[in-house]
Amino acid sequence: MQDLELVTKIQRQLKQLYQNIGDSMIGGGVDNMEKYKYMLGQAHAYQYISQEISNLLNKKEQNE
Repeated sequence: MQDLELVTKIQRQLKQLYQNIGDSMIGGGVDNMEKYKYMLGQAHAYQYISQEISNLLNKKEQNE
């Protein structure tokens, strides 16, 4: 059960980091295109990792 708690915490942290980037972009925290591209890359990475974790959990549930 501890493994599932860890995964849940990681997913929650990824969601918060993604939200922080969105808030920063909307709030005017981007002052140049380089920073915008960097933040967009971070957001995509967080979404990708979160999706991969979900896919792995779904496969595990199907196998059980």
